[in-house]
Amino acid sequence: MKRKTLRDEIQLTKDFPSLEAKVFLNLSRTTEALSVAPHALLRDAGLSPSKYNVLRILRGAGDSRLCCREIVERMVTRDSDMTRLLDGLERKGLVERTRSQRDRRVIVSQISAAGLELLAELDAPMQATHTAQFEHLSRSKLERLSRLLEEARRSLAC
Repeated sequence: MKRKTLRDEIQLTKDFPSLEAKVFLNLSRTTEALSVAPHALLRDAGLSPSKYNVLRILRGAGDSRLCCREIVERMVTRDSDMTRLLDGLERKGLVERTRSQRDRRVIVSQISAAGLELLAELDAPMQATHTAQFEHLSRSKLERLSRLLEEARRSLAC
């Protein structure tokens, strides 16, 4: 069976405007394809990818409580309404919010025991999903791909 190229997948009948455009479209198409399985896993757990990202950030912060700005800075994919995300996580009992002791105007968040439990349940299936997605690539190819993606982002203001 012939492998489909990006040109075949998007049924492009003319040349790409540039190699850079082709790479961008390839990255976009690949990101979309790789997102399907993890998003389904999260949907079954009642989480959006952004809420999952927030929970992982808060778990990584340990006993530290983070304000909205600190969470936004660490997000993989930025979400413009962090307050709404935290409201939803708090309603589900996955996050606890309090006023900062240093500055009472600031609200800080910390993952709850229920949030930690949910992430613990998702850790193995999520890792299995990522392993399955990339098992056809050697370790050296994965490391090279990761380095190339980091290099591509270095010059961007993100």
